[in-house]
Amino acid sequence: MAQISLTFPDGNSRQYDAGVTAGDVASDISPSLRKKAISATVNGAHWDLQWPIQADAQIAINTMKDEAPALELVRHDLAHIMARAVQEIWPDTQVTIGPVIKDGWYYDFDRKEPFTPEDLGLIEKKMKEIINKRDDVRTEIWDRARAVQYYTDRGEPYKVELIDSIPGNEPLRMYWHGDWQDLCRGPHLQNTGQVPADAFKLMSIAGAYWRGDSTRPMLQRIYGTAFTNKDALKDHLHRLEEAAKRDHRKLGREMNLFHMQEEAPGQVFWHPDGWTIYTELQDYMRRRQRAGGYVEVNTPQVVDRKLWEKSGHWDKYQENMFIVEVDEEHAREKAVNALKPMNCPCHVQIFNQGLKSYRDLPLRMAEFGSCARYEPSGALHGIMRVRGFTQDDGHIFCREDQIEPETARFIAFLSRVYADLGFNDWTIKLSTRPEQRIGSDATWDMMEKALGDACRAAGYDFELLEGEGAFYGPKLEFTLTDAIGRNWQCGTLQVDANLPERLDAEYIGTDGEKHRPVMLHRATLGSFERFIGILIEEHAGKLPFWLAPRQVVVATIVSDADDYARDLVAALTAAGVRAEADTRNEKINYKVREHSVGKVPVILAVGAREVEERTATARQLGETQTRVVTMDEIVAELKQRATPPDLV
Repeated sequence: MAQISLTFPDGNSRQYDAGVTAGDVASDISPSLRKKAISATVNGAHWDLQWPIQADAQIAINTMKDEAPALELVRHDLAHIMARAVQEIWPDTQVTIGPVIKDGWYYDFDRKEPFTPEDLGLIEKKMKEIINKRDDVRTEIWDRARAVQYYTDRGEPYKVELIDSIPGNEPLRMYWHGDWQDLCRGPHLQNTGQVPADAFKLMSIAGAYWRGDSTRPMLQRIYGTAFTNKDALKDHLHRLEEAAKRDHRKLGREMNLFHMQEEAPGQVFWHPDGWTIYTELQDYMRRRQRAGGYVEVNTPQVVDRKLWEKSGHWDKYQENMFIVEVDEEHAREKAVNALKPMNCPCHVQIFNQGLKSYRDLPLRMAEFGSCARYEPSGALHGIMRVRGFTQDDGHIFCREDQIEPETARFIAFLSRVYADLGFNDWTIKLSTRPEQRIGSDATWDMMEKALGDACRAAGYDFELLEGEGAFYGPKLEFTLTDAIGRNWQCGTLQVDANLPERLDAEYIGTDGEKHRPVMLHRATLGSFERFIGILIEEHAGKLPFWLAPRQVVVATIVSDADDYARDLVAALTAAGVRAEADTRNEKINYKVREHSVGKVPVILAVGAREVEERTATARQLGETQTRVVTMDEIVAELKQRATPPDLV
């Protein structure tokens, strides 16, 4: 029999007969490793312990300590165990597909009766029984005719259809978990007992069309989540609970910030308080950008297709553009325009007006650009994922030798903004050249080195994402981490020499000749809508005082205090504090509860004693203790707190 050489992570190699399995290799190394083994990594691919290895390979044996393969297997096996549990409880149920997804898995079922939330507990109990049986998992490869006949005989038409969709060069793997069987690519664990019985939970039930086709049967989808230990599950469930409390859609209703409606899908109706947050954030960014050497511009919303064709967006991005056709006077055919999905081609048009010299570079151009992009309705999510949005967009036109210092300058700018907004935990990712690209290797070497050196010069490490850059240049992505550990990719910086070439941007160099500038696309917050959603969830609605739409409510205890309350509001307003009086004929506890739900940071209660002493009883949001302060003291204190961080 032919011999093959398997090389291990430590560099050592061993000889085996061709067809040896990873399980056999684990046994050869040590019986204890064979017992702990869950899968293997063979030439970088995730490999079942039962699959034969036919050629020389790099191999590593995985155990539960290997987080990534362990999580994949636990979740994949639980999908099968859940489907088995469902069929053991309700034998007439037909199974379809059950893939691993972020944080867990789902499985789709065809069952006449709807699943209920109570059924999830019943299924979980049965799943734990199956896990405790420690049934062996085994796999075989079948030919198509045999597999089709097998599922036809068992009344499983969905599996027959799946077989028809699998490419002919792919093997049909049949997996058994005990006596229960499923069609699956694998890999899987050695036995059901390797699944942690205390580290999973069934989460919800939803409807889903078979294969995503609304003309096909509606199935019932059960979602589950799982981890490799119960502590990780507990942490995940806590984060979900926190996320539900912080959901910007829920808080947006409670704080009366905005709403969405079907007549304008994916677009935001900003209410007065929500628009206050928006404009305060925009004013802050405007001041920061002016101080950072940017000139602010504004460009058209609707642009003729000719510009989008010249920029290359018409071919690559048309499906995401809103097209506008107009019957122009005296024109033979309709003029075709598009709502702008991005601002960059328009900024080049401004750059191209008038002759530019090397002395004009770098030219930092910024716009609060209102854009429109078509997003599928299923992808829309509150104000986080919309069709109409405004970017804090900017473009830096510079020479090649200015890429590094301008990038370092932007990183410093972004770090100040994020710190002011309460985000000190963020990371940088550098995406490098893809296989399909334009430009020479020397140019890519220069651009990638400039971005990497700029990060180091600014004092930041970065993660390398090899091959994930755009076809025309590398980019930096800035990902911030919120209070409950979620990551949000917001800021970007993209090097682009392609668009200036396509749109004929030029400057006169020191040699008196014409040269192409490099264009750095950059955004700090990204979409205002999305970033405000992130802010709301980060702070659970309790926004920093300077950003809170209603900063102070002066609530009266008795009607005799109404005039004093209005005087206090006037003094606060004159000091630049957003304040209002609540003189309704309601009990003070009712007013405090209502304004606390609305996340008003400070409530000042005034009654007969406060009128006489010219004081107020101050309550801070989230605190039970109160304090008595004079009118002058509270006005001075809140004036200072209301000052935006860049003006302190």
